[in-house]
Amino acid sequence: MLAARLYAPRDMRIDQVPMPEDPEPEHVLIRVTAVGVCGSDLHTYLDGRIGDTAVQQPLTLGHEFGGVIEQVGANAFDGNGDPLRVGQRVAVDPATPCWRCEMCEHGHPNLCRRLHFCGLFPDDGSLCEYMIVGARECYPVPDAISAVGAAMLEPLGVALHAVDLGKVKVTNSVAILGCGPIGLLIAKLIAMSGAHPVYAFDKFAWRAEKAKTWAGVTEAWTIDEHDPVRTISEVTHGRGVDIVFEAAWADHSIAQAAEIARLGGRLVLVGIPSEDQVVMKHSTARRKGLTIMMSRRMKHVYPRVIQLATQQNVDIDGLVSHRFPLSQADKAFALNVDYPEGIVKVMITPDGK
Repeated sequence: MLAARLYAPRDMRIDQVPMPEDPEPEHVLIRVTAVGVCGSDLHTYLDGRIGDTAVQQPLTLGHEFGGVIEQVGANAFDGNGDPLRVGQRVAVDPATPCWRCEMCEHGHPNLCRRLHFCGLFPDDGSLCEYMIVGARECYPVPDAISAVGAAMLEPLGVALHAVDLGKVKVTNSVAILGCGPIGLLIAKLIAMSGAHPVYAFDKFAWRAEKAKTWAGVTEAWTIDEHDPVRTISEVTHGRGVDIVFEAAWADHSIAQAAEIARLGGRLVLVGIPSEDQVVMKHSTARRKGLTIMMSRRMKHVYPRVIQLATQQNVDIDGLVSHRFPLSQADKAFALNVDYPEGIVKVMITPDGK
């Protein structure tokens, strides 16, 4: 079968690799139908690592995905506790916790000490034609959700977890720094929550515009033309906003986020920094008494995001701007890191449709 594997920074190759073997009792074999390119994938593609996790041998990337079940193990029950069957369409949670450690026992599987994650070295990901996944990580999706939509449930789940951490309330004022797919999904959920006003910033004009037209924020600006600290100070008359979500690549945007939060405000850090450092002015955070939350993937959200995608009019397919076949996954990554005008979300499917 085909698999897109990363050999070194910017060196992705489309290889022929062996088909997976028969699934074990609590696993299933799926045919992958769509894979989204995530910002964390781009970090690994550019740097050969993410944080302190380095790629040490050819690695199949990809963790936003869905598929069709081709074979089931003898004891294959999905994340809802129901038996899985051949032919079901499923979204797959890419994280496999142990379910036995202290964090798992306390309801925080995203903080599992022995967590495995698709596409994070040494575990291969979903940029392939077929793969074995844990049955418990599978969630059946209704026909109302497309193949691309099933893959988009993972970033929607990440956004929902971040919004949960922000503890957003009706009429809270909110700012989002970074309008990539995660930032846009956060903005959409915030706008739906009754928070107001909601402000967004991005370095690309088309993504700032998307925050207004797709997510429904109150106002969105490009960072080149509107400095976030000065702009928020002006529109809030020096007060700042109640909650700030940092969803960029976490360099100077973290310091900006701290500056635009109000006294006693809340700061949720979602972006992953290339240099694996968090830098902000200590006196700003201390004197404001900020509550700072670090968002780690997600937990217990798939039933909720499926409901959002089917009943709450969150048009997740509407974020997809570019599609590539698996045979051109290397070209998809090369394009994405250059950020040509109009690019928002890249999706890789078997045939590019």
